[in-house]
Amino acid sequence: MVDKTVLARQFIEAIPHARAIGLELTQIGAGEAEITMPYNTDLIGDPRTGVIHGGAISTILDTCCGAAVMSHPSSPGGTATINLRIDYMRAAAPGQTITARASCYHITRNVAFVRATAMDDDQGRPVATASGSFTVEGK
Repeated sequence: MVDKTVLARQFIEAIPHARAIGLELTQIGAGEAEITMPYNTDLIGDPRTGVIHGGAISTILDTCCGAAVMSHPSSPGGTATINLRIDYMRAAAPGQTITARASCYHITRNVAFVRATAMDDDQGRPVATASGSFTVEGK
């Protein structure tokens, strides 16, 4: 039997882009995942403000959603993004780590459905939210 947690961690660590922006899987299991991304000046989208580029926020949300799918008890393992909607709520505070949390709340034979939130230190105000669908492979 394949340990889905190990599989998800290996998958994320094997993605060059995830490594390049410093994504770290901090929690995973039973359709839930959490990934952090430390502040990095290489990811600044607006040099005047020091705000992280929205593409980096998209990446952490997408990756976290995929990890949540991979860890779901009904998922056989691999997944790919079908559709991901991201709503940017506000700019992330410069200098702060971004934490994404995702939950795979429904899974069918072919498709998994996920919701996620990206936060900085202000846990009461999301930076961005996401909802999406992902493939369920090999079932």
